[in-house]
Amino acid sequence: MTTLEGRDRTALLVVDVQNDVMKEAFDADAVVGRIAALVDRARAQDAPVVWVQHSDEELVHGGEGWRIVPSLEPAPDDRRVEKLHGDSFEGTDLEGVLADLGVGRLVVAGAESDACIRSTIHGAFARGYDTILVGDAHTSGDKTAWGAPSPAQVTAHMNMYWGFQSAPGKTAGVVDADDVVFG
Repeated sequence: MTTLEGRDRTALLVVDVQNDVMKEAFDADAVVGRIAALVDRARAQDAPVVWVQHSDEELVHGGEGWRIVPSLEPAPDDRRVEKLHGDSFEGTDLEGVLADLGVGRLVVAGAESDACIRSTIHGAFARGYDTILVGDAHTSGDKTAWGAPSPAQVTAHMNMYWGFQSAPGKTAGVVDADDVVFG
């Protein structure tokens, strides 16, 4: 139960599922397929879908690599948020978008698990949102060359620790895509 008064809707937040982000992401096709099913289910249950797109010096705004992967198509009435930082709330209008939609609970999927997903779920939870991570619908690229665990281990670790998050008046958790409920 969210700490945000009068905001009883649930939204699907799809983070950084962009061409260049996903081209070398672990299990990308399966993750994108699960996200597509979540988008369809959210729309069928009248839950808002909010798309987040990152840009920086390597992910150039408006370029082909910046675009959302072709197999996912934002609907004309879906909301979009552009960001420059890991946390999708920092320096963006995401909070205003969610307030306008009456959203107090977020279901989060996308990339990268160990960067923008982690920052965004923490940012959401700290701001009072019930925050659900879709355990089989987030991914990252391989950063083992820099000493990071494998992408599969990153995903497993994210799911393990987010499943134990707690705070007064709000909930966190991890569910698989097939078990997500938007109502």
